[in-house]
Amino acid sequence: MIPLFKVHMPSDVMAPLQETLFSGYIGEGPRVKDFEAALAAYVGNPNVLTLNSGTSAIQLALRLANVGPGDEVISTSMTCTASNEPIMAAGARIVWADIDPGSGNIDPATIEAKITPRTRAIVVVDWGGYPVDLDEVMAIAARHGLKVIEDAAHAFGAEYKGTRTGCHADFVCFSFQAIKHITTVDGGALFCRSEADCKRGRLLRWYGIDRDQPRKDFRCEEDIVEWGYKFHMNDVNATIGLVQLKYLDGILKQRRELAAYYDRELAGARGARLCSWKADRVSAFWLYTILVENRQAFMNWMKECNIAVSQVHARNDKHTMFKDFRAPLPGVDQFTRDMVCIPIGFWIGKEEREHIVASIKQGW
Repeated sequence: MIPLFKVHMPSDVMAPLQETLFSGYIGEGPRVKDFEAALAAYVGNPNVLTLNSGTSAIQLALRLANVGPGDEVISTSMTCTASNEPIMAAGARIVWADIDPGSGNIDPATIEAKITPRTRAIVVVDWGGYPVDLDEVMAIAARHGLKVIEDAAHAFGAEYKGTRTGCHADFVCFSFQAIKHITTVDGGALFCRSEADCKRGRLLRWYGIDRDQPRKDFRCEEDIVEWGYKFHMNDVNATIGLVQLKYLDGILKQRRELAAYYDRELAGARGARLCSWKADRVSAFWLYTILVENRQAFMNWMKECNIAVSQVHARNDKHTMFKDFRAPLPGVDQFTRDMVCIPIGFWIGKEEREHIVASIKQGW
């Protein structure tokens, strides 16, 4: 079976990992600082906080956006539930915007009508690694004094109008979970546009404590002004991340070349349509999504061909926990009726990609 996902873990991680494990310091320490510096240089934004997960990044971003009980947050249902459960954890209500059925991303044209006096933030998701229409979303947010939180869990290394993802929205959340482009085993990062937000977030990610201030007793803190979380990354995860970063450009290059091959070879394939991409952005292609007729028959056929395929994420608004927020979403209806993801990643060589394309073209 050609897998849909596979963990990227280079063997040269072992030496630095062993050094860290036996260094006597495995919590948040020098390797975390090194990893944050490397991430800041790669993305082009110095305001970075490494965290224990991408979900924590979203929850922290909501806190920094001052979202609380009774507030409303406009979001998309076409994502992992981890994008939206933090909104409920903040005590806020979700208001669904619709999506573009050609890409799976939130449709900016459907956002403004959902804004009320209780709206505090807009959550957008870069489906599969393809950046949303950030200029349009940011313009809407600016008109109404709202914060934009970009869930870029799929999109590390993506580019929007010549700039890497992580520099555009007020808050940008990345995931380094097991099967992402690069992994720290688990982990995430939050990039902030504002230095002040980053400084506040640095306190909140570790109980509200300022770790950089000198203490008379290293186990006792000065006054803690604002309560926080235990969301920080540790040196073990950061050590793995530092090694993984060396491979990121190659991983992205391979995925983009494979996506271009699929674009070329599957154009016009009977029973299948391709998603639509705009020329002003570059996807990270964590997923390659196609739109097919009779999806279940397609999935059954691909299984017979020993190719793993999946929807990966189901529309969130179908879940009972979100029942109070349901609304008509025709774009989501159309996209989720037809969408399915096929393998794309470093484990797909010439033989595998030809087999995948030939299987799709053969029909189901």
